[in-house]
Amino acid sequence: RFIAKPCAINLGIQDSGPHRAQPNAILEKVFTSITKSPDGKRLEGLSKQLDWDVRKIQRWFRHRRNQDKPTTLTKFCESMWRFTFYLSIFFYGIRFLWTAPWFWDTRQCWYNYPFQPLTSRLYYYYILELAFYWSLMFSQFTDIKRKDFLIMFVHHLATIGLITFSYMNNMVRVGTLVLCLHDASDFLLEAAKLANYAKYQRLCDAFFMLFGVVFIVTRLGIYPFWILNTTLFESWELIGPYPSWWLFNGLLVTLQVLHIIWSYLIIRTASKALVRGKVSKDDRSDVESSSEEEDVTSNSTKGIFSTSSNGSNRLNGHMAGGQWTGE
Repeated sequence: RFIAKPCAINLGIQDSGPHRAQPNAILEKVFTSITKSPDGKRLEGLSKQLDWDVRKIQRWFRHRRNQDKPTTLTKFCESMWRFTFYLSIFFYGIRFLWTAPWFWDTRQCWYNYPFQPLTSRLYYYYILELAFYWSLMFSQFTDIKRKDFLIMFVHHLATIGLITFSYMNNMVRVGTLVLCLHDASDFLLEAAKLANYAKYQRLCDAFFMLFGVVFIVTRLGIYPFWILNTTLFESWELIGPYPSWWLFNGLLVTLQVLHIIWSYLIIRTASKALVRGKVSKDDRSDVESSSEEEDVTSNSTKGIFSTSSNGSNRLNGHMAGGQWTGE
């Protein structure tokens, strides 16, 4: 309200929503009480009842669905909040871990386990991260539903489970490595969204490409060969097969599976960008144009992020007409 909104207004972002649907009591009743996406049979019935063309009715429902979506200003403010948090917590983690011995030698995560001290800096790092991911868990149910909703739901469950479980079992050293690694790319994604909402196309594409590189390097390179290596093999060697070993590593492997799925989507988006000369729409999004004509003409102009994404997420916009999803 006091920082992000003035920034958005200075960048020329207006607090204006999408085109509003023409008032119609019959269609409104169908929309609110029966379905927001009527099938062909219902469309034919409404067409006869209203003496409207089917395409006109389809357009009305698209406008009505888009009418409930947040404005670009709202999404900019939400992304700026996320960008601020991710950037701050990442640098806090780096500053804290830079002097930590287990940052340079992962075997230190298991020496003298479980009798390892919990410092105040480590405690606050954990509590802040846990609080943030709990907020994501709750907000995803009020966000615009995306194609990767189930994946994000599993991700949040696994993350919260890992943070809580590692804290309860005093596996906080390796936990801090996992948290910092995941924060490394998130602020770049939010920076790309901010550039998109401000209509800086090239800056948006540059941030997204940088995000893709960092994401793949950290999630497909460092994570399996650094994090999973120490939790699967070094821990087994140094402290043996403890009872919670299977659950802890099961959650970590679940995250790796999600990393692979998201990396595939990022690579596919980046490959389209190389062919078309700019980033295409995000494959995780559910795109709705305001008309059939827009569906055709916007193919050459839409970017990876969308002005119809939710006020919060996630992997979750680019130029108006495109759509961005998510974290």
